[in-house]
Amino acid sequence: MALNLSVFRTRALSALLFVIVMLAGLLWNFWTFFILISIIHFGCWLEYQEIMQKIDPGYREMSKLQKLNEMLAGWSLMIFFIGETYTLFGLPMKLIGYWMGLFFWFVLPIAEILISRRLHFRNMGYSLLGLLYISLSLGLLMNLRTRDDREFLGEMIGKLTIIILIASIWINDTMAYLVGSWLGRTQLTKISPKKTWEGTVGGIILSVIVMGLIGYFSNREVDWDMITKIMMIAGVASVTGTFGDLLESKLKRLAQVKDSGHLMPGHGGYLDRFDSLLIATPFVWICILLFG
Repeated sequence: MALNLSVFRTRALSALLFVIVMLAGLLWNFWTFFILISIIHFGCWLEYQEIMQKIDPGYREMSKLQKLNEMLAGWSLMIFFIGETYTLFGLPMKLIGYWMGLFFWFVLPIAEILISRRLHFRNMGYSLLGLLYISLSLGLLMNLRTRDDREFLGEMIGKLTIIILIASIWINDTMAYLVGSWLGRTQLTKISPKKTWEGTVGGIILSVIVMGLIGYFSNREVDWDMITKIMMIAGVASVTGTFGDLLESKLKRLAQVKDSGHLMPGHGGYLDRFDSLLIATPFVWICILLFG
């Protein structure tokens, strides 16, 4: 697969814009990041619902109220994972997420079932998949932002953990495209025909190496324990992020669409842009939980 400079330029500029927006929201303060992730949450849900409607026409039978309830139930789950020190109107956000969850997960769905007298188990499965795929993942991302895990990365808490995660995915995606364009010969999977084993492995290795070098040169005194953990996050994020890309490609193939939406030139919609992050985040969170 030859390198297409026009495509690469579009992808690079879009990816750069993505990184700038994410870092601006992350580094400004907690509330800008919360608003940004909330926008991403609802954007991903809208595209997910459109894709599910194309995959299974039975999903269209859900009312607009039910689909809105899905998104709000997911948002409550996301809020529930925010650190306990953050409050809104004097109430802990974790508690707000809990009570919202009770309403949108149980009270409203039960009321709708009693009124309509219909129970669609398949649509309930699609809703559960969306909650796990989108809402839980972004909830854990918010948890990483608000946790104070000094045992894992010393002073590198909250913000820097997410920077490492996002940078690892971005480097992996960029390097995989370049290596695949120059050396790619063996197709990785039929789900995504343009991906090659050479590009995938090259992207993962280079992401780990680059993040390790950044960790090495960013401190006056070399801390090999910290560097090792940074490289571990990069490796986990790169490998699992690749599976996230393939999962979203599979959903699009089933729905017979090229892009999930039209958020950014060269990258499609919200799910196209955040597919790797949605799958990588839970695994990085588990990694930090286990080794912290």
